[in-house]
Amino acid sequence: MAHQPWHGITVATALPFDDELAVDHDAYAAHVRWLAENGMDGVVPNGSLGEYQTLTEQERARVVETAVEAAPEGFAVMAGVAAYGALESCRWIEQAAKAGAHCAMLLPPNSYRADRAAVVDHYRAAASVGLPVVAYNNPIDTKVDLVPDLLAELHAEGLIVAVKEFTGDVRRAYRIRELAPGLDVLVGSDDVLLEVGLAGAVGWVSGYTNALPVACRRVYDLATSGDPADAVEALATYRDLHPLLRWDSQVEFVQAIKLSMDVVGRRGGRCRPPRLPLAPEVAAGITRATEAALAAGHR
Repeated sequence: MAHQPWHGITVATALPFDDELAVDHDAYAAHVRWLAENGMDGVVPNGSLGEYQTLTEQERARVVETAVEAAPEGFAVMAGVAAYGALESCRWIEQAAKAGAHCAMLLPPNSYRADRAAVVDHYRAAASVGLPVVAYNNPIDTKVDLVPDLLAELHAEGLIVAVKEFTGDVRRAYRIRELAPGLDVLVGSDDVLLEVGLAGAVGWVSGYTNALPVACRRVYDLATSGDPADAVEALATYRDLHPLLRWDSQVEFVQAIKLSMDVVGRRGGRCRPPRLPLAPEVAAGITRATEAALAAGHR
């Protein structure tokens, strides 16, 4: 692998289900291969977009194995290993390592609002397994904020190699770089791709790449090139895509991205409960925005 496995565009993969809402592993493997063929650098099985909370232990383990088996040479697998506490997360990291994943993406403890000491202990336990750990900062869902100085502490102890920054606060990328210059910042929310890319991100854990990988690749490459002229060039495509990209930070992001996949001819399909189908007017808006992106030549 020419670069670190958490660098570049790593797709938080949507998970296909059959008519009985069983995991369709063959369709998932095909989707992983399609993403590789369309310029992505890796995948995240069992991220939030993959509805991991609704899976049985056997299903969750098999999803990681399927991703690894389907991944071509040089294509990264960053396993989502979030759990209520460190004991469970460590078991998932061990499972991911045994399956052949290259790194793991880990939320803070998400069963309660952990304090700083509990967060550090959580990542210390996870790091002890030996697979590189990417922290996932999503205080919207976990109510635990991995603020820049806490991230710096975790990195200084060698517990994390990168952070998926999902707060939407683009200022944080600069503060993280000041406090922990060796910690890699990954774009964590699709709707701040350009801004955090310009701030020095070296990767993007992405959602809408499930539907529009080529257009998203173009914006990412231009936003992270370091050339101001490229940022200007990226802006037109970014504006075209933004009505869709902003869904990545909404409660209904899974349904929205799966719907856009259906519209572009990929298999998105249904979600497992508790996620319900989108309200008709919401679905119509996402469909129109997806069709507009296609009409503009974005794929």
